[in-house]
Amino acid sequence: MLELTTTLTTLHVIYLIGVIVILAVMIMRRDTPIICILFLFLLGLTATKSLSGGIQTVFNASLYAAKEFMEIIATIAFITALSKCLSDLGSDYLMMKPFSRVMRSPSVAWWILGIVMLLFSLFLWPSPSVALVGAIMLPLVIGKGLNPLAAAMAMNLFGHGIALSYDFIIQGAPAISAASAGISTTDILTAGSPLFITMGAVTVVSAFLLNRKAFKGHKVSLQAFSDAAHGSSSDLLQGQKPKNKANIFIAFFTPLAFLADIVMMAAFGLKGGDATSLVSGTATLLMVLGAVLGFGFHAPEKITDYLTEGFLFAIRIFAPVILIGAFFFMGGEGITAILGDQYQSGIMNDWAIWLAGKTPLNQYAAAFLQMVIGALTGLDGSGFSGLPLTGALSQTFSLITGGSVPIFAALGQISAIFVGGGTIVPWGIVPVAAICNVSPMDLARKNLTPVLIGFACTFLVACFLL
Repeated sequence: MLELTTTLTTLHVIYLIGVIVILAVMIMRRDTPIICILFLFLLGLTATKSLSGGIQTVFNASLYAAKEFMEIIATIAFITALSKCLSDLGSDYLMMKPFSRVMRSPSVAWWILGIVMLLFSLFLWPSPSVALVGAIMLPLVIGKGLNPLAAAMAMNLFGHGIALSYDFIIQGAPAISAASAGISTTDILTAGSPLFITMGAVTVVSAFLLNRKAFKGHKVSLQAFSDAAHGSSSDLLQGQKPKNKANIFIAFFTPLAFLADIVMMAAFGLKGGDATSLVSGTATLLMVLGAVLGFGFHAPEKITDYLTEGFLFAIRIFAPVILIGAFFFMGGEGITAILGDQYQSGIMNDWAIWLAGKTPLNQYAAAFLQMVIGALTGLDGSGFSGLPLTGALSQTFSLITGGSVPIFAALGQISAIFVGGGTIVPWGIVPVAAICNVSPMDLARKNLTPVLIGFACTFLVACFLL
C-alpha cells in the first residue's frame, strides 16, 4: 500500500505557482518561455540556495529538455527533408493520386486519416507512426481540402490518445500500470476496456461534431502544401511535376521502403525509440536516393539544402518548446538529472501524493482524484512517467474504498496519457503539430474540449463499474 504522505517545501510551492501562471498565460494566448525561464531560475535559486545555482539551473534544465526532445527533432527534420525532396521530384503527387478517389470530402478524409493513424500506432506506437502517416498520407488529405489543424487533431487524438492509452497490442502502458498495482496486464485491459472504449469513442466523435464545419480548408495542390509547410520559395500555385523515371521510381519505392520498415518492426520486435530510428533512417536514405536519381551531379548540394531546411524547420518549431519542457520536466523524473541525486521524486508527483492523502475518499471521490492525479503527472509531457504512481494509488484506493483496482488503474492511465502522452499539453504534441505545420498551442486548444468531454463520460462509466 502506497504511503499517502509527503513533505512539501518552498520548492513545491514555487513550482505550483509556476504551473498556474504558465497555464494562465497560455489561456491568454501569450507566449510562455519567459515565464518558464523566470521560474527555472527561482527553482534553482531555492534548491541550491545560491545565485550561481539558479543561473546554472536555467541552462541545465534547458539542456536536459533539448536532449529529451532530440530524437523527435531529428525525426521531424529528416521527414521534412524527405518531403521536400519528394515535392521537388513530383513523387508525392504520384504517390497520392491513386488514393484521391477514396477521400471524397474533408470529413471522410478526417476519419480515414485518424483510423489509419490508430492502426499504425497500435502496432508501432505513435511517434514513428506520425512520421510514416505524415510523410505518406498528409499531403493527400490536405490536397483534398482538409484543414491542416483538423488533420493534426485526427492524428493526435487517434494516435497519442486512443492507441497510446489503450495500447492493447504492444501493452507498454498497461504493463507499467499493472506492475505498480500488483495485478496482471490482462486485468486492466479486460476490466478497463469499457473505459478505454468510452474515452476514445466519445473524444473523437466530440471532436468531429464540434469541428466538422471548420474541417474544410482551401483545396491546394500537393506541391503547394509542401512548399507552404517547408518554406520553399517556388510558386505556391505550381501543380503536378512532369513524370520521369526518377520520380516514378521514388513514388513506388518510398511506400515499399516504409512497408519494409513495418515488416522489420514486427519481425524483430522493434518499438518505441528503435522503431522511430528505423523510420527516420529510412527517410534519410530515401531522401539521398531521390536526390541522386533526380539531380545527379547536383545531388550533394541538394541533399545539404534538404537537411538544412529540415533542421531549420524542426528547430524553429522546438525552440520555445525546449524552454517550456525544461520547466515541466522538473515536475517529474527529470529533476534528478537537473538538480542532483538529492531530488529523487518529481515535484508534481509529490503534489499528487499530498493531494491523495488530504482528500476525503469514497469510491467516486477516489475515481475522480485518480483522474486528476493522472492528469497532474502528465503535465511533464511524458504520460508514462506518472503510471507507476497511478498504478500504486489504484491499489491504495481499492483498499480504502473497496473499489476495483483495474478500474482505478485504467482511469489513471487514461488521464495521464491523454494529457501527457499527449493531446492537451502543447509541449507533448509538438511532433504532430510540426508535421502538419500548425501551432502546438492551437492544436492543444482544439483538443481540450473533446478530451474533457471524454474524461467526463469515462468518469461516469467508471462510477457504474467500481
